[in-house]
Amino acid sequence: MKTVYRLYRLAVISLIAATAGCASHSDFPTIHELDLNKFAGDWYVIANIPTFIETNAFNAIESYSEPVGNRINTQFTFNEGALDGPLKTYTPTAFVSQQSKGLWGMQFIWPIKAEYRIAYLDPEYQYTIIGRSKLDYVWVMARYPNVSDETYAELIGQVTALGYDTSKIRRIPHNPVDSARNTTTGG
Repeated sequence: MKTVYRLYRLAVISLIAATAGCASHSDFPTIHELDLNKFAGDWYVIANIPTFIETNAFNAIESYSEPVGNRINTQFTFNEGALDGPLKTYTPTAFVSQQSKGLWGMQFIWPIKAEYRIAYLDPEYQYTIIGRSKLDYVWVMARYPNVSDETYAELIGQVTALGYDTSKIRRIPHNPVDSARNTTTGG
């Protein structure tokens, strides 16, 4: 019960902090049409402007199930503090907007849904950038745990074009081979 209360309190504080005092950019780009079934699966967080729960994340992976109606079950896992640190797992639910398949409400606790926008997705569904119109958080993700420096620079260029302060970005360390989830190191 103590753990549930702690997670609840953590989520409430996180969402209040995320919504307080931030201006929204109404022209923030959002992918409107995408194949949600193709988007499903594991996405390795390559870099981010982190929320407070992920400031010390290693091996971060965001996993999306195939949608059921407008709901997508998600699982966010990472090792805390080191490549071999304790495993942390969060299981929010995403609600796909009727306006756009790239606009989601991410719900860690009921009834609060945080804005979650798919701002970039390459045609092969190998790289994506998730952001918020408040430009407070961003996640750069790929289908494999490590990307080349050239690909990383291109993706961060996309983040810059969205209007983010890229000095706040943290590149997420990953084990070279993540045998528990995916053995591809890509690049």
